[in-house]
Parts: sequence; structure tokens; C-alpha cells
Amino acid sequence: MKKIIAGEACTVNKWDVLEIETAGPAEKNPFTDCHISGVFAGKDERVTADGFYDGGGVYKIRFMPSFEGEYAYTIGSSFAEEIGGSFTVAPPQKNNHGPVRVSNGFHFAYADRTPYYPVGTTCYAWTHQAPEMQERTLEELKKGCFNKIRFCVFPKHYVYNLREPQTYPYCGTPMDNSKLTAENFNDYNNNHGENSWDFTRFNPEHFSRFEKRIEELSELGIEADIIVMHPYDRWGFSNMGEANDALYWKYIISRFSAFKNVWWSFANEYDLMEAKTVENWERYAEIVCEKDPYGRLRSIHNGGTLYDHTRPWVTHCSLQRHDVEKTAEWRGQYGKPAVIDEMGYEGDIPHGWGNLSAVELVRRFWECAVRGGYGGHGETYERADDILWWSHGSELCGESPERIKFLRGILYDTPGIGLKQSHIGEDITAVPEETDKAGSYYLAYFGNSRPAFREYKLNEGADYSIEVIDTWEMTIENLGVMRGNVRIDLPEKEYMAVRIRRL
Repeated sequence: MKKIIAGEACTVNKWDVLEIETAGPAEKNPFTDCHISGVFAGKDERVTADGFYDGGGVYKIRFMPSFEGEYAYTIGSSFAEEIGGSFTVAPPQKNNHGPVRVSNGFHFAYADRTPYYPVGTTCYAWTHQAPEMQERTLEELKKGCFNKIRFCVFPKHYVYNLREPQTYPYCGTPMDNSKLTAENFNDYNNNHGENSWDFTRFNPEHFSRFEKRIEELSELGIEADIIVMHPYDRWGFSNMGEANDALYWKYIISRFSAFKNVWWSFANEYDLMEAKTVENWERYAEIVCEKDPYGRLRSIHNGGTLYDHTRPWVTHCSLQRHDVEKTAEWRGQYGKPAVIDEMGYEGDIPHGWGNLSAVELVRRFWECAVRGGYGGHGETYERADDILWWSHGSELCGESPERIKFLRGILYDTPGIGLKQSHIGEDITAVPEETDKAGSYYLAYFGNSRPAFREYKLNEGADYSIEVIDTWEMTIENLGVMRGNVRIDLPEKEYMAVRIRRL
């Protein structure tokens, strides 16, 4: 992030963040009584972005340039005269491909058209943990198994999630939690006093810590799938009232939207938030579409009832389903990318959603992939300290991440951008989404079937490289070059795949 004082000139890289700071009033309530915004104009774009109050009499505006060249900016506010300046946008830094967008209807690519295949994990409350634990989470993410992570702005109250967060998003004090236990957590917020928050006064430290992690994820090439709201709450953040909700949405958009790796996940399990109606969610969508100048990716995650993902503001489906064999159906139903962010977690806790074997989670990832969709990981192994990756982060201990990383490598070796479900013989098979690449690539997955061989009819006039993939052992055996009618011998093992590529 490039930081300057209003009126200064500078050079910033394309798709990086320019932050402009200016001084302003700190009395009364700066979050509601003051407004600041900036207009950024270059040869190829003109963007208006709201700023925000960051505490201590400091106001900031952030901007992400999408083109190279010379820009001018003006900062206007309700409390000071207009300030102008200029800056130069240089080429993007190495490995900065820009923000992710939907591509080919059902897939994703960066702004420079580099394909992006989401291989995500869930870590709901990792930014609310002690700093040393957050650092351990980042070290784990550096292993490169995942390129997207789902996490919450608000703290979480749920099984295994009974500690107080490091910071709170609002000024005030929480209810007394001294008698909170694993046995009474379900009804604790109804019986132990009240929270005392001012929902019109944000705590800038909370959001500053949060966005620091967004920026660090960006440096690792990881998309930040930000869960804006959720029902697992004892602090009152899930039911603040319509006006306070709107103020919250506008504040986080002004703070976070300039980071190129931000995705908006409107809610985790929206249908469990009893105080919210569809009209509420549609109103939040209006705010995001109006205030986010970059059109970041937008989704809403379900508990039991799927949202209407045909709504025009929804860019992709974020689903909680275990029947991943329906991935192609969801693509067809909604006409958008199908990301099954929650398909069950590898672990051993008593809850049904949290005790999948690693083998089963990896199978579900592959079933999604060959049907043209994308899976999501999570890990919930019992630990003496109740630190579970799915919520707290720290270190992974399961067997699925390396195998999911192996699949990620297979996906990134796809011709064009994206796969879709087809058939080769009687097998469910992934083929390129782009019609001009038809007949050039096949990826057949056999799941828990264990055939001894497969026979395929290929083009007589072309040569094909044939490979047998063991998705659990993470091996690829090259059987050489074949054409026409071919027989592929298999080891009679579960979770095998065959990849056929036209030379």
C-alpha cells in the first residue's frame, strides 16, 4: 500500500492501493457527522471512492488504479476545502495479476486474463485470535495449499468459539462472560445481562488489524472471501437494526474495497439470521453495488435454504451442500460459477458436518472439479486446547490439504479457462469450457469405483498423451501416446483418474 498526505504526488503500481490521509475533526461523532470522498481520474477511468474516519482526527481514502499512466485526484469533504493532487501509475508488480473476475460464465480469471481456480479453506475467526496465532496461520497458508480463505469481520459465538476476541468492532463493552461454558453457550446471551455498544461509533483498531491480514493474504496470492454477517453471535452484531447495518456496510466498503483480493460474502448461513429478511439482503446488495467502485465478487452463503443466486447482484454461488454430484445442476440452474464453500470438514468432532475423513473430503473436491465447479476445505479435529483450524487457524494436521493442492495443480494445467461436465464413454468427465478446445482434453474421475480398465474412442487422426492419476497417492503415470480406440489398464483402486490430452 502506498500512503501519502492529501496534496502530495507519488507513484503507485497498477492494482495496488493508494491511501491518502488528511486531518479533520475528532469531536462529536466523526463516523456520522462527517463525510469525505475522492475522485480519481486517469485517461482510461474515473472513480469516486468514499473515505472513512480512522480515529485520532485522521481521515483516509483508498483507491486501486486499474490502468497505467498519469492520474489526478481531488479530495472533498464536509469539513474542509477541496484538495487536489496527482500521481503516476506504474506497471503492476511481479505476480500481481489484478482482481479476480468471473470468466467464461462459470469460472474465474484475474484482470490480466490469467486463469484463477479457487481452492479455498474456511477459517472463520482467525483474525480475532492472539497475534502469535494469526502469524502461525499465515505460516500455514504459505505452504500454498489454498488460494482463497473465508473469514468473518465479526467475532463468532459457537461451539469451540467461546473466547472473547482480541478487539471489538464498536466502542462499548460486552456482556459478562465469566460463567460462559460449553454447556450453556446456546442460551447464554439471553440470561447474562446486556452488551453496551454504540453502533454508530466504530473501533478503528479492530478494522485496522483486520485489513492488515487482508493485505498480507494478498501478498501470498490468496483471495480474502470476507464474511460480512453471520448468526453466531452473543454480542448483538447480528441484529443492529437497518440504519446501523447500512452504516456498517458503507464503512467496511470504504475501508476494504480497494484491496484487489477482497470478495464480499454477504453472510455465512444467511437463512439462520432470523432478524434479516430477503428485503434486507437485497438492500445490502444495493449499497454494495452503489458504493463499491470496483465491482468486487459478491455471494451469499446458505444454511439449509439456497438463496436465489439468479439475482443480478450475485456474481457466483457460494453453497453449503454435501451432495456435490449436483454441481453441474447448480451451474445450469443459476448460470453462474458454483463454489461449494462448505461441503463438510475433515475432522473427528461429534457434529456431522465436522467428521469427514480426508479421503472423503478429497473425493468431494474431485467430484466438484469434474462437474465444472469448485470445492471448499475445512478442518475440525478435536484438540486439547479447542483450537480448530475451521475457526481459529493455527496449524493444519489433516491429510487432505496436500492432496487438494495436488488437484489445484491439475486444474491449473487445464487448457483455456475452466472445465465443464461431459462424458467419455460412460464416465463423468471434465472437458474444457471453451468450445474451440473441444476434443483436446479429457479428465475422467472414477471416485469410489475401482475399474480394472477403461476403453475410449479417440480421434483416429490425432495423437493423445494418456496419464493415470492416483488422486490419493498424488502420482501421475504417463502411459505414452495413443490414438483411435484405446484401452487403459487401471490398478483396481478407488479414487483414480485418467487425463487425456491431445498433442
